[in-house]
Amino acid sequence: MKGIILAGGAGSRLHPLTGVVTKQLQAVYDKPMIYYPLSTLMLAGIRDVLLISTPKDRPVFEALLGDGSLLGIRITYVEQNEPRGIADAFRVGADFIGSDRVCLILGDNIFYGYLDFLRKALSHPSPAVIFGYYVTDPGRYGVIEFDGDGLALTIEEKPLKPRSHYAVPGLYVYNASVIEVARSLEPSGRDELEITDVNRHFLEKGELHVIRLGRGMAWLDTGTHQSLLDAANFIATIEARQGLKIGCIEEAALRTGCVDLDGFLALIESSPDCPYRAYLECIAEEFDSDRS
Repeated sequence: MKGIILAGGAGSRLHPLTGVVTKQLQAVYDKPMIYYPLSTLMLAGIRDVLLISTPKDRPVFEALLGDGSLLGIRITYVEQNEPRGIADAFRVGADFIGSDRVCLILGDNIFYGYLDFLRKALSHPSPAVIFGYYVTDPGRYGVIEFDGDGLALTIEEKPLKPRSHYAVPGLYVYNASVIEVARSLEPSGRDELEITDVNRHFLEKGELHVIRLGRGMAWLDTGTHQSLLDAANFIATIEARQGLKIGCIEEAALRTGCVDLDGFLALIESSPDCPYRAYLECIAEEFDSDRS
């Protein structure tokens, strides 16, 4: 299973924040935004990740994350010279995907809760698996209409009159056939390759499986100033209440066995003296105590 993080785009809705620093490196409370989608892939068991970014931002991502070896995973990078839509990720990442299944997550999407739904999607036999999340403003997203048996009937991109409240989050699972589907697409009226067109292709062939996410899941889209603030407040509230961090890639590496305790201690040593390091030290003590 391969994982792709799409972290390109101009981030124009977040200007002037993104005048120098790209959207996916903005802070969401106490971590760069990119930590959240990366930790989601790691916690779902994905070890081979492609990060798609712009030529300008690629060196910054590489400086932050390296090749992933310290986390016990592999991170490779490829450039998208200009934003051409979400579906373009499968064209850009075709060589990386090869003949494997692939999970694409958008670099500005945050998921919080049990990830069993994603693990099930990764092993599901359908060529395409997407998710439905109930929102109050579905017209901002791709919208899924269901029949009385819960089967998907239609998918529309940002409809003026949504047929349901179920939006499609920025998390998708496909087999390798998605590459040719993406290559066959024509740009939309927005001059982009639409992920909704990819999903509609699989839906019309009877090859799309939709998992509706329940109340125990939180999905946050951080593409506007208000949603970025809302996400930061959400993360801060949960972390303050529980004392556990969300989107901590070092902890994800330890919990999933990507690194052993010695590798985790090496990650701690590479961190400066700060509250984040103190948290990692507490995790190391807890992990060591649980083993003994």
